Amino acid sequence: MGHGISLREAGGAWIRIAASSFGGPAGQIAVMHKVVVDERGWIGDARFAHALGYCMLLPGPEAHQLVTYLGWLMHGVRGGLLAGGLFVLPGFVSILVLSLAYVYLRDLGPVAGALFGVKAAVLAIVIEAVVRLGKRVLGSASSRVIAVSAFLALFAFGVPFPVVIGTAAAIGLIGHRVAPAHFKAGGGASKRGEQVGSIDAWLDAQPIDTSVGRLVRTSVIGLALWFGPLVAVAALLGPDHLLVDLGAFFAQAAVVTFGGAYSVLAWVAQAAVVERGWLTAGEMLDGLGLAETTPGPLIQVVQFVGFMAAWHQPGPWSPLGSALAASVLVAWVTFVPSFSWIFVGAPYIERLRANKAWGAALTAVTAAVVGAVLNLGVWLALHVTFATVEQVSMGPMRLHVPEWATVDPAALVIGLVATVLMVGRGAPMLPVLAGGAAAGVVVSLVRGV
Repeated sequence: MGHGISLREAGGAWIRIAASSFGGPAGQIAVMHKVVVDERGWIGDARFAHALGYCMLLPGPEAHQLVTYLGWLMHGVRGGLLAGGLFVLPGFVSILVLSLAYVYLRDLGPVAGALFGVKAAVLAIVIEAVVRLGKRVLGSASSRVIAVSAFLALFAFGVPFPVVIGTAAAIGLIGHRVAPAHFKAGGGASKRGEQVGSIDAWLDAQPIDTSVGRLVRTSVIGLALWFGPLVAVAALLGPDHLLVDLGAFFAQAAVVTFGGAYSVLAWVAQAAVVERGWLTAGEMLDGLGLAETTPGPLIQVVQFVGFMAAWHQPGPWSPLGSALAASVLVAWVTFVPSFSWIFVGAPYIERLRANKAWGAALTAVTAAVVGAVLNLGVWLALHVTFATVEQVSMGPMRLHVPEWATVDPAALVIGLVATVLMVGRGAPMLPVLAGGAAAGVVVSLVRGV
Protein backbone atom coordinates (compact mmCIF):
# COMPACT_ATOMS: atom_id res chain seq x y z
CA MET A 1 0.00 0.00 0.00
CA GLY A 2 1.40 3.39 -1.02
CA HIS A 3 1.52 6.68 0.81
CA GLY A 4 -1.40 8.12 -1.15
CA ILE A 5 0.47 10.93 -2.93
CA SER A 6 0.43 10.47 -6.69
CA LEU A 7 3.36 11.33 -8.93
CA ARG A 8 1.12 13.90 -10.64
CA GLU A 9 0.30 15.59 -7.33
CA ALA A 10 3.96 15.65 -6.33
CA GLY A 11 4.84 17.00 -9.77
CA GLY A 12 2.62 20.00 -9.15
CA ALA A 13 4.62 20.78 -6.00
CA TRP A 14 7.94 20.39 -7.82
CA ILE A 15 6.75 22.74 -10.59
CA ARG A 16 5.80 25.35 -8.01
CA ILE A 17 9.16 25.02 -6.28
CA ALA A 18 11.01 25.27 -9.61
CA ALA A 19 9.10 28.41 -10.62
CA SER A 20 9.91 30.03 -7.26
CA SER A 21 13.58 29.03 -7.06
CA PHE A 22 15.09 32.52 -7.01
CA GLY A 23 17.44 33.92 -4.39
CA GLY A 24 20.15 31.27 -4.23
CA PRO A 25 20.18 28.01 -2.26
CA ALA A 26 18.98 29.57 1.00
CA GLY A 27 15.85 30.93 -0.65
CA GLN A 28 15.31 27.77 -2.70
CA ILE A 29 15.56 25.52 0.37
CA ALA A 30 13.18 27.83 2.24
CA VAL A 31 10.62 27.47 -0.56
CA MET A 32 10.97 23.67 -0.46
CA HIS A 33 10.40 23.61 3.29
CA LYS A 34 7.36 25.85 3.00
CA VAL A 35 5.76 23.70 0.28
CA VAL A 36 6.71 20.18 1.39
CA VAL A 37 6.73 20.57 5.19
CA ASP A 38 4.59 23.54 6.17
CA GLU A 39 1.85 23.51 3.54
CA ARG A 40 1.60 19.93 2.27
CA GLY A 41 2.85 18.28 5.47
CA TRP A 42 4.33 15.36 3.50
CA ILE A 43 7.77 15.35 5.13
CA GLY A 44 8.55 16.18 8.75
CA ASP A 45 11.07 18.77 9.95
CA ALA A 46 13.53 16.18 11.20
CA ARG A 47 13.54 14.22 7.94
CA PHE A 48 13.87 17.42 5.90
CA ALA A 49 16.85 18.59 7.99
CA HIS A 50 18.32 15.08 7.81
CA ALA A 51 18.18 15.13 3.99
CA LEU A 52 19.60 18.66 3.80
CA GLY A 53 22.52 17.76 6.04
CA TYR A 54 23.59 14.96 3.72
CA CYS A 55 23.15 17.04 0.59
CA MET A 56 25.59 19.53 2.12
CA LEU A 57 28.18 16.75 2.19
CA LEU A 58 27.95 16.26 -1.56
CA PRO A 59 29.56 18.21 -4.40
CA GLY A 60 27.13 20.13 -6.54
CA PRO A 61 24.13 22.41 -5.92
CA GLU A 62 22.62 21.31 -2.62
CA ALA A 63 19.17 22.73 -3.39
CA HIS A 64 18.95 20.67 -6.58
CA GLN A 65 20.14 17.58 -4.73
CA LEU A 66 17.69 18.17 -1.90
CA VAL A 67 14.65 18.36 -4.19
CA THR A 68 15.94 15.28 -6.03
CA TYR A 69 16.30 13.47 -2.71
CA LEU A 70 12.78 14.42 -1.64
CA GLY A 71 11.40 13.22 -4.97
CA TRP A 72 13.33 9.95 -4.57
CA LEU A 73 11.95 9.46 -1.08
CA MET A 74 8.39 9.75 -2.31
CA HIS A 75 8.49 7.96 -5.68
CA GLY A 76 11.89 6.37 -6.11
CA VAL A 77 14.13 7.09 -9.08
CA ARG A 78 11.35 8.39 -11.31
CA GLY A 79 10.29 10.79 -8.57
CA GLY A 80 13.84 12.04 -8.16
CA LEU A 81 14.23 12.51 -11.92
CA LEU A 82 10.96 14.44 -12.08
CA ALA A 83 11.72 16.69 -9.13
CA GLY A 84 15.34 17.36 -10.07
CA GLY A 85 14.60 17.77 -13.76
CA LEU A 86 11.81 20.27 -13.19
CA PHE A 87 14.03 22.21 -10.77
CA VAL A 88 16.73 22.69 -13.42
CA LEU A 89 14.51 23.25 -16.47
CA PRO A 90 13.38 26.88 -15.88
CA GLY A 91 16.94 28.02 -15.28
CA PHE A 92 18.25 26.15 -18.32
CA VAL A 93 15.69 27.73 -20.63
CA SER A 94 16.20 31.18 -19.06
CA ILE A 95 19.99 31.08 -19.40
CA LEU A 96 19.71 29.88 -22.99
CA VAL A 97 17.34 32.70 -23.93
CA LEU A 98 19.45 35.29 -22.09
CA SER A 99 22.62 33.98 -23.77
CA LEU A 100 21.02 34.46 -27.19
CA ALA A 101 19.84 37.94 -26.24
CA TYR A 102 23.31 38.73 -24.90
CA VAL A 103 25.22 37.94 -28.09
CA TYR A 104 22.69 39.64 -30.37
CA LEU A 105 21.62 42.66 -28.31
CA ARG A 106 24.40 43.51 -25.86
CA ASP A 107 25.88 46.22 -28.14
CA LEU A 108 22.69 48.27 -27.88
CA GLY A 109 23.26 51.21 -25.56
CA PRO A 110 20.48 50.57 -22.99
CA VAL A 111 21.21 46.83 -22.91
CA ALA A 112 24.93 47.43 -22.41
CA GLY A 113 24.12 49.93 -19.68
CA ALA A 114 21.81 47.52 -17.88
CA LEU A 115 24.47 44.80 -17.99
CA PHE A 116 27.02 47.28 -16.63
CA GLY A 117 24.76 48.11 -13.69
CA VAL A 118 23.86 44.50 -12.94
CA LYS A 119 27.53 43.57 -13.04
CA ALA A 120 28.35 46.21 -10.42
CA ALA A 121 25.37 45.20 -8.23
CA VAL A 122 26.35 41.51 -8.29
CA LEU A 123 29.31 42.42 -6.11
CA ALA A 124 26.87 43.14 -3.26
CA ILE A 125 25.38 39.67 -3.56
CA VAL A 126 28.78 38.02 -3.16
CA ILE A 127 29.71 40.23 -0.20
CA GLU A 128 26.35 39.43 1.43
CA ALA A 129 27.09 35.73 0.91
CA VAL A 130 30.47 36.12 2.65
CA VAL A 131 28.83 37.87 5.62
CA ARG A 132 25.98 35.34 5.85
CA LEU A 133 28.25 32.31 5.59
CA GLY A 134 30.79 33.78 7.98
CA LYS A 135 28.20 34.37 10.70
CA ARG A 136 26.90 30.83 10.34
CA VAL A 137 30.07 28.76 10.14
CA LEU A 138 32.99 30.75 11.58
CA GLY A 139 32.13 30.21 15.20
CA SER A 140 35.49 28.75 16.26
CA ALA A 141 39.11 29.85 15.99
CA SER A 142 39.97 26.80 13.88
CA SER A 143 37.25 27.56 11.32
CA ARG A 144 38.40 31.19 11.05
CA VAL A 145 41.99 30.08 10.47
CA ILE A 146 40.86 27.66 7.77
CA ALA A 147 38.78 30.37 6.05
CA VAL A 148 41.64 32.89 6.00
CA SER A 149 44.10 30.23 4.84
CA ALA A 150 41.78 29.18 2.03
CA PHE A 151 41.41 32.78 0.87
CA LEU A 152 45.18 33.33 0.84
CA ALA A 153 45.83 30.02 -0.92
CA LEU A 154 43.37 30.91 -3.69
CA PHE A 155 43.96 34.64 -4.05
CA ALA A 156 47.69 35.00 -3.39
CA PHE A 157 49.15 31.63 -4.37
CA GLY A 158 46.79 30.33 -7.03
CA VAL A 159 46.31 26.96 -5.34
CA PRO A 160 43.73 24.92 -7.31
CA PHE A 161 40.31 24.95 -5.67
CA PRO A 162 40.00 21.13 -5.44
CA VAL A 163 43.30 21.06 -3.53
CA VAL A 164 42.02 23.68 -1.08
CA ILE A 165 38.81 21.75 -0.45
CA GLY A 166 40.61 18.41 -0.12
CA THR A 167 43.10 19.90 2.31
CA ALA A 168 40.32 21.42 4.42
CA ALA A 169 38.53 18.07 4.61
CA ALA A 170 41.75 16.34 5.66
CA ILE A 171 42.35 18.98 8.34
CA GLY A 172 38.84 18.42 9.66
CA LEU A 173 39.27 14.65 9.80
CA ILE A 174 42.70 14.82 11.47
CA GLY A 175 41.67 17.66 13.77
CA HIS A 176 38.68 15.66 14.99
CA ARG A 177 41.05 12.92 16.11
CA VAL A 178 43.81 15.00 17.69
CA ALA A 179 41.79 17.99 19.01
CA PRO A 180 38.09 17.09 18.96
CA ALA A 181 37.14 20.07 21.11
CA HIS A 182 38.29 22.43 18.33
CA PHE A 183 37.04 20.40 15.34
CA LYS A 184 33.40 19.55 15.92
CA ALA A 185 30.67 18.73 13.45
CA GLY A 186 28.59 21.85 12.98
CA GLY A 187 24.98 22.61 12.15
CA GLY A 188 22.76 20.29 10.22
CA ALA A 189 20.16 19.73 12.91
CA SER A 190 16.84 21.38 12.53
CA LYS A 191 16.02 24.10 15.02
CA ARG A 192 12.32 23.84 14.25
CA GLY A 193 9.76 21.82 16.09
CA GLU A 194 9.61 18.12 15.52
CA GLN A 195 6.69 18.28 13.11
CA VAL A 196 5.94 14.83 11.68
CA GLY A 197 5.06 14.44 8.02
CA SER A 198 2.09 12.48 6.76
CA ILE A 199 4.30 9.94 4.99
CA ASP A 200 7.13 9.72 7.55
CA ALA A 201 5.77 6.55 9.14
CA TRP A 202 5.29 4.98 5.70
CA LEU A 203 8.86 5.87 4.74
CA ASP A 204 10.22 4.41 7.99
CA ALA A 205 8.53 1.11 7.20
CA GLN A 206 9.92 0.79 3.67
CA PRO A 207 12.84 -1.61 3.07
CA ILE A 208 15.94 0.04 1.57
CA ASP A 209 18.06 -1.87 -0.92
CA THR A 210 21.73 -1.47 0.04
CA SER A 211 22.95 -4.50 -1.87
CA VAL A 212 26.22 -4.47 -3.78
CA GLY A 213 24.30 -5.29 -6.95
CA ARG A 214 22.19 -2.18 -6.68
CA LEU A 215 25.23 -0.05 -5.88
CA VAL A 216 27.15 -1.32 -8.92
CA ARG A 217 24.15 -1.12 -11.25
CA THR A 218 23.23 2.42 -10.26
CA SER A 219 26.84 3.59 -10.40
CA VAL A 220 27.42 2.15 -13.87
CA ILE A 221 24.22 3.68 -15.24
CA GLY A 222 25.08 7.04 -13.71
CA LEU A 223 28.62 7.04 -15.14
CA ALA A 224 27.36 5.97 -18.57
CA LEU A 225 24.80 8.77 -18.65
CA TRP A 226 27.30 11.31 -17.35
CA PHE A 227 30.19 10.59 -19.72
CA GLY A 228 28.37 8.92 -22.62
CA PRO A 229 27.61 12.16 -24.50
CA LEU A 230 31.16 13.41 -23.90
CA VAL A 231 32.66 10.20 -25.27
CA ALA A 232 30.35 10.41 -28.28
CA VAL A 233 31.40 14.01 -28.97
CA ALA A 234 35.08 13.05 -28.69
CA ALA A 235 34.60 10.13 -31.10
CA LEU A 236 32.70 12.31 -33.58
CA LEU A 237 34.74 15.53 -33.45
CA GLY A 238 38.10 14.40 -32.08
CA PRO A 239 39.58 14.64 -28.58
CA ASP A 240 41.00 18.14 -29.16
CA HIS A 241 37.68 19.78 -30.07
CA LEU A 242 36.49 22.67 -27.90
CA LEU A 243 33.30 20.83 -26.94
CA VAL A 244 35.36 17.99 -25.49
CA ASP A 245 37.49 20.44 -23.51
CA LEU A 246 34.36 22.19 -22.20
CA GLY A 247 32.66 18.93 -21.27
CA ALA A 248 35.72 17.52 -19.51
CA PHE A 249 36.38 20.73 -17.59
CA PHE A 250 32.83 21.16 -16.31
CA ALA A 251 32.52 17.47 -15.51
CA GLN A 252 35.53 18.01 -13.24
CA ALA A 253 33.98 21.18 -11.81
CA ALA A 254 30.83 19.23 -10.97
CA VAL A 255 32.68 17.04 -8.49
CA VAL A 256 34.40 19.88 -6.60
CA THR A 257 31.46 22.25 -6.16
CA PHE A 258 31.18 21.91 -2.39
CA GLY A 259 29.27 24.55 -0.46
CA GLY A 260 27.36 26.08 -3.35
CA ALA A 261 28.22 27.74 -6.65
CA TYR A 262 30.07 30.73 -5.20
CA SER A 263 32.73 28.42 -3.80
CA VAL A 264 33.84 27.21 -7.24
CA LEU A 265 33.03 30.18 -9.48
CA ALA A 266 36.35 31.93 -8.82
CA TRP A 267 38.15 28.80 -9.97
CA VAL A 268 35.90 28.51 -13.03
CA ALA A 269 36.39 32.20 -13.82
CA GLN A 270 40.16 31.94 -13.54
CA ALA A 271 40.30 28.88 -15.79
CA ALA A 272 37.77 30.17 -18.34
CA VAL A 273 39.09 33.73 -18.55
CA VAL A 274 42.79 33.63 -17.72
CA GLU A 275 43.99 30.14 -18.56
CA ARG A 276 41.80 29.12 -21.52
CA GLY A 277 40.61 32.47 -22.87
CA TRP A 278 37.10 31.19 -23.52
CA LEU A 279 35.54 34.56 -22.67
CA THR A 280 36.54 37.90 -21.20
CA ALA A 281 36.37 38.90 -17.55
CA GLY A 282 33.56 41.32 -18.42
CA GLU A 283 31.56 38.56 -20.10
CA MET A 284 32.09 36.30 -17.08
CA LEU A 285 30.72 39.01 -14.82
CA ASP A 286 27.80 39.61 -17.18
CA GLY A 287 27.01 35.89 -17.09
CA LEU A 288 27.00 35.86 -13.31
CA GLY A 289 24.65 38.82 -13.28
CA LEU A 290 22.29 37.14 -15.73
CA ALA A 291 22.34 33.90 -13.73
CA GLU A 292 21.46 35.77 -10.55
CA THR A 293 18.20 36.93 -12.16
CA THR A 294 17.01 33.48 -13.27
CA PRO A 295 15.36 30.63 -11.33
CA GLY A 296 17.33 27.52 -10.46
CA PRO A 297 20.86 26.88 -9.16
CA LEU A 298 23.40 29.67 -9.67
CA ILE A 299 25.88 27.10 -10.96
CA GLN A 300 23.90 27.25 -14.21
CA VAL A 301 26.11 30.22 -15.06
CA VAL A 302 28.50 27.57 -16.44
CA GLN A 303 25.97 27.07 -19.24
CA PHE A 304 26.56 30.71 -20.24
CA VAL A 305 30.33 30.16 -20.08
CA GLY A 306 30.06 27.19 -22.43
CA PHE A 307 27.75 29.12 -24.77
CA MET A 308 30.14 32.08 -25.01
CA ALA A 309 33.24 29.89 -25.40
CA ALA A 310 31.73 28.09 -28.37
CA TRP A 311 30.35 31.33 -29.80
CA HIS A 312 33.88 32.77 -29.86
CA GLN A 313 35.49 29.54 -31.14
CA PRO A 314 32.86 27.82 -33.31
CA GLY A 315 35.29 25.81 -35.41
CA PRO A 316 33.69 24.45 -38.61
CA TRP A 317 30.17 25.07 -37.28
CA SER A 318 28.20 28.29 -37.17
CA PRO A 319 28.63 30.29 -33.96
CA LEU A 320 24.98 29.71 -33.05
CA GLY A 321 25.04 25.95 -33.67
CA SER A 322 28.29 25.50 -31.76
CA ALA A 323 27.07 27.65 -28.85
CA LEU A 324 23.79 25.76 -28.55
CA ALA A 325 25.59 22.41 -28.54
CA ALA A 326 28.04 23.63 -25.89
CA SER A 327 25.21 24.99 -23.74
CA VAL A 328 23.43 21.63 -23.69
CA LEU A 329 26.60 19.60 -23.12
CA VAL A 330 27.86 21.79 -20.27
CA ALA A 331 24.47 21.69 -18.52
CA TRP A 332 24.35 17.90 -18.94
CA VAL A 333 27.78 17.15 -17.42
CA THR A 334 27.09 19.63 -14.60
CA PHE A 335 23.76 18.27 -13.37
CA VAL A 336 23.73 14.55 -14.21
CA PRO A 337 26.21 13.74 -11.40
CA SER A 338 23.93 15.43 -8.85
CA PHE A 339 21.23 12.90 -9.70
CA SER A 340 23.77 10.09 -9.38
CA TRP A 341 24.99 11.21 -5.95
CA ILE A 342 21.43 10.87 -4.66
CA PHE A 343 20.43 7.65 -6.40
CA VAL A 344 23.71 5.91 -5.52
CA GLY A 345 24.23 7.25 -2.01
CA ALA A 346 20.74 7.78 -0.60
CA PRO A 347 20.50 4.31 1.01
CA TYR A 348 23.77 4.92 2.88
CA ILE A 349 23.05 8.51 3.93
CA GLU A 350 21.87 7.57 7.41
CA ARG A 351 25.14 5.86 8.20
CA LEU A 352 27.22 8.76 6.91
CA ARG A 353 25.27 11.36 8.87
CA ALA A 354 25.91 9.56 12.14
CA ASN A 355 29.67 9.72 11.58
CA LYS A 356 31.10 12.59 13.66
CA ALA A 357 34.45 12.55 11.86
CA TRP A 358 32.74 13.20 8.53
CA GLY A 359 30.75 15.97 10.18
CA ALA A 360 34.00 17.61 11.32
CA ALA A 361 35.37 17.32 7.79
CA LEU A 362 32.26 19.02 6.43
CA THR A 363 32.61 21.83 8.96
CA ALA A 364 36.20 22.43 7.83
CA VAL A 365 35.16 22.36 4.17
CA THR A 366 32.40 24.88 4.86
CA ALA A 367 34.93 27.19 6.53
CA ALA A 368 37.17 26.93 3.45
CA VAL A 369 34.16 27.80 1.32
CA VAL A 370 33.91 31.16 3.12
CA GLY A 371 37.48 31.89 2.04
CA ALA A 372 36.65 30.83 -1.51
CA VAL A 373 33.61 33.11 -1.66
CA LEU A 374 35.70 36.00 -0.32
CA ASN A 375 38.24 35.28 -3.06
CA LEU A 376 35.45 35.51 -5.63
CA GLY A 377 34.28 38.80 -4.09
CA VAL A 378 37.73 40.37 -4.32
CA TRP A 379 38.13 39.13 -7.91
CA LEU A 380 34.74 40.58 -8.84
CA ALA A 381 35.43 43.88 -7.10
CA LEU A 382 38.70 44.36 -8.97
CA HIS A 383 37.27 43.55 -12.40
CA VAL A 384 34.08 45.55 -11.86
CA THR A 385 35.70 48.76 -10.67
CA PHE A 386 38.92 48.76 -12.73
CA ALA A 387 39.27 48.52 -16.50
CA THR A 388 42.77 47.02 -16.23
CA VAL A 389 43.83 44.35 -13.74
CA GLU A 390 47.21 42.70 -14.16
CA GLN A 391 48.53 39.49 -12.62
CA VAL A 392 51.86 40.14 -10.92
CA SER A 393 54.18 37.37 -9.71
CA MET A 394 56.15 37.87 -6.51
CA GLY A 395 58.02 34.66 -5.81
CA PRO A 396 55.42 31.98 -5.18
CA MET A 397 52.63 34.57 -5.01
CA ARG A 398 50.45 35.59 -7.96
CA LEU A 399 48.56 38.78 -7.16
CA HIS A 400 45.86 40.57 -9.16
CA VAL A 401 46.91 44.24 -9.12
CA PRO A 402 44.64 46.94 -10.59
CA GLU A 403 45.83 49.91 -12.58
CA TRP A 404 44.50 52.64 -10.32
CA ALA A 405 44.07 55.18 -13.11
CA THR A 406 41.48 52.92 -14.76
CA VAL A 407 38.97 53.03 -11.90
CA ASP A 408 35.33 53.45 -12.98
CA PRO A 409 33.61 55.78 -10.46
CA ALA A 410 30.11 54.82 -11.64
CA ALA A 411 30.73 51.11 -11.12
CA LEU A 412 32.26 51.82 -7.72
CA VAL A 413 29.26 53.88 -6.60
CA ILE A 414 26.68 51.35 -7.86
CA GLY A 415 28.56 48.51 -6.15
CA LEU A 416 28.85 50.39 -2.86
CA VAL A 417 25.18 51.43 -2.82
CA ALA A 418 24.07 47.89 -3.64
CA THR A 419 26.29 46.52 -0.87
CA VAL A 420 24.88 48.95 1.70
CA LEU A 421 21.33 48.04 0.68
CA MET A 422 21.86 44.27 0.84
CA VAL A 423 24.32 43.91 3.70
CA GLY A 424 23.36 46.93 5.81
CA ARG A 425 19.61 47.16 5.13
CA GLY A 426 18.76 43.55 4.22
CA ALA A 427 17.23 44.51 0.86
CA PRO A 428 16.05 41.61 -1.36
CA MET A 429 18.33 40.53 -4.21
CA LEU A 430 16.07 41.07 -7.23
CA PRO A 431 15.16 44.71 -6.44
CA VAL A 432 18.84 45.48 -5.90
CA LEU A 433 19.74 43.94 -9.26
CA ALA A 434 16.89 45.81 -10.93
CA GLY A 435 18.11 49.05 -9.36
CA GLY A 436 21.63 48.35 -10.56
CA ALA A 437 20.34 47.75 -14.09
CA ALA A 438 18.38 51.01 -14.04
CA ALA A 439 21.41 52.94 -12.74
CA GLY A 440 23.51 51.39 -15.48
CA VAL A 441 21.07 52.57 -18.15
CA VAL A 442 21.21 56.09 -16.72
CA VAL A 443 25.01 56.01 -16.74
CA SER A 444 25.06 54.85 -20.36
CA LEU A 445 22.72 57.66 -21.38
CA VAL A 446 24.81 60.27 -19.53
CA ARG A 447 27.99 58.98 -21.14
CA GLY A 448 26.29 58.89 -24.54
CA VAL A 449 27.03 55.20 -25.05
